[in-house]
Amino acid sequence: MSLYAADSHVKLRRAQSLIMLSLCSVAALVGILVLGLVLYFLAARGLSHLNIKLFTVASGDGDGFAQSIRGTLQILGVACAIAVPIGILGGIYQQESKGKFANTVRFLTDVLNGIPSIVIGIFVYAALVLPISQAYPGKGYSGWAGGVALAIMMLPLIMRTTEEMLRLVPSALSEASLGLGATRWRTMLSVVLPAARGGILTGILLAVARVAGETAPLIFTILGNEFLGQMDGQVDALPLRLFKYATDVDEKHNQIAWAAALTLILMVLMMSIAARLTTRSRMQEDK
Repeated sequence: MSLYAADSHVKLRRAQSLIMLSLCSVAALVGILVLGLVLYFLAARGLSHLNIKLFTVASGDGDGFAQSIRGTLQILGVACAIAVPIGILGGIYQQESKGKFANTVRFLTDVLNGIPSIVIGIFVYAALVLPISQAYPGKGYSGWAGGVALAIMMLPLIMRTTEEMLRLVPSALSEASLGLGATRWRTMLSVVLPAARGGILTGILLAVARVAGETAPLIFTILGNEFLGQMDGQVDALPLRLFKYATDVDEKHNQIAWAAALTLILMVLMMSIAARLTTRSRMQEDK
């Protein structure tokens, strides 16, 4: 190859690299722009309607959504209590086990991750809410049922994140522990899991952020409540209250819906930031 041909080839590769880098930069800017527009639009429409009364007064006692925030936190707590231990244990199984059954579990986990949320809501309604309401009239809709629905949605994401984070742990760590005489379960508990805890915690927070704004499963499971309900009965949640107020003909409720939307997205944003800070602090500890 002549010197001229080699120089032309280098220029062509640089041009191709510059074009692809420019396209990637434009795509990233478009994604950031969409997020910025959403935040700006919600802030412009909802910030003026935010006030302390919204966070301290229930809908039935005034124009607020205090019961919705409490209900959301309670339902998310139930969902985490169910999904986190099962998801972590399932991720460990998928990482440690080999064979057709482990591959089948992994495939079904991916399928579950793609099921629409409204289908999960209908399933929990048919499997949990409807039988209880038939056996005990007036019962059935509850915060527990809502927590189960959200836990099902969180489960595949936590399992897959746990599996992937465990795969990133250097095999030399587990081999050294086994070489010192530690059992396999002790190695996993004392060596591998602590090394992957930053990524696993990030996956949990992202799973919580994903389901925090879901409305469809809650329509079939908690039904909603304008007062501070108990977990064994109808409770309220911020996404559900947002849906009801946004579709209401009352203009004042529409304004409160914008404030609720801004509150909800700020909650999700804080969870995402917490996940990011957790990962960063873990990386600094490793260094």
